[in-house]
Amino acid sequence: MNAENILRGIGGILFLVLVCFLISNNRRRINWKLVGIGLLVQLIIAISIKNIGFVGGTFSFLANAFVKVINLGKEGAAFIFGRQLLDPTQNWGFIFAVQALPNIIFFAALSALLYYMGVLQKIVFVFAWILSRMGVSGPESISAAANVFLGQTEAPLMAKPYLANMNKSEILCIMIGGMATTAGSVLATYVGMLGGTDVAQQQYFALQLLTASVMAAPASIVIAKIIYPDPEGAVKSTKVGVSKEKIGSNVLDAISNGTIDGLKLAVNVAAMLIAFTALMAVLNYLLVYMGGINNFFGMSFKSLNAQIADATGGRYAGLSLQFILGYLFAPIAWLIGVESADITYFGQLLGEKTILNEFFAYDSLGKLKAANAFSSSKTVVMASFALCGFANFASIGIQIGGIGALAPNQRTNLSSLGMKALIGGTIASLTNACIAGMLM
Repeated sequence: MNAENILRGIGGILFLVLVCFLISNNRRRINWKLVGIGLLVQLIIAISIKNIGFVGGTFSFLANAFVKVINLGKEGAAFIFGRQLLDPTQNWGFIFAVQALPNIIFFAALSALLYYMGVLQKIVFVFAWILSRMGVSGPESISAAANVFLGQTEAPLMAKPYLANMNKSEILCIMIGGMATTAGSVLATYVGMLGGTDVAQQQYFALQLLTASVMAAPASIVIAKIIYPDPEGAVKSTKVGVSKEKIGSNVLDAISNGTIDGLKLAVNVAAMLIAFTALMAVLNYLLVYMGGINNFFGMSFKSLNAQIADATGGRYAGLSLQFILGYLFAPIAWLIGVESADITYFGQLLGEKTILNEFFAYDSLGKLKAANAFSSSKTVVMASFALCGFANFASIGIQIGGIGALAPNQRTNLSSLGMKALIGGTIASLTNACIAGMLM
């Protein structure tokens, strides 16, 4: 740690809190005590993992075990595709469909098994009880805790009995929790993208992402309660009770259901990446074409592409969506403490996550990291924290459909709170990135 990192991190958190304050629907009702406690919990989690031996050791053990399970899970993919095709050291390199997507299916099945056995519910209950000490309702703490392990539509299942009677503040808290966190099934994919074939690097990024996922639970509550504080006279349930609803009639049924859900998610991820990557290629082609114009009505001039290449020292070859997103989000990157030399790349990643999705952004982060494009390892760590969540435009529709199916009477609230949930989820992840940067 150094003084500059700490001061810039504090400044970044204050900036993010200010943004939430400005878009809050009732600034007078903000419970600043809850906000302070929540931020302190985030900081304590980060410091404990980094500096307290047994806490850091426990998380390192979990990260190493997570990586071990990831690599064991590849046995299923090896049976289908062949062991040789899974070897990224061959001339065909890393094949996303073979290396990454099977992880989603495997971890979805594993999560379903643990859910059926009641293991996840017990872990979630402990986390929820701790979070409820912050002063939020039992159902809010249950959903926030569940989001550490499950996806944004699976986690609310644990609070399903309470959803129908929740007020808008509680619904937003659940939505932001889903946007700010990630699921174990996709966490494995991110580890592969960032760690590559190096087991030590996989363990390092598994630890970073597990830390980010745990920190996101209190972060989402803090941000939600600034943006939409509890209304006056609200009656909050203090009961911390996890739904006992099963996802299968027996062990094999649960595994089958989890596998099918994982397959749907893997196909959905693949389809989105195919579509978005192709659309970006089309858009970038048009932008490069327009930026390359250097003659107009017989007058010659230096093309915009050449000017961009000169101005960025070759970092960007010309006009592109990455260039636009990079400079659009660069001020936010600088304000939260990212190294000045890296703010455009960080801004690009943040823009890709928000407009496209986190898979695309993590893929870009992995490629930039492999190319040594960043001036500091601090930027890589901050980016891994900032991208760790489902906050993108597609997730608004996913939440309306998923949570709305559990509580149809809440569809109107879900629709009206969609944009605030997106902003809140993004900011929650960025506060974690600020804290990660402070402790580097």
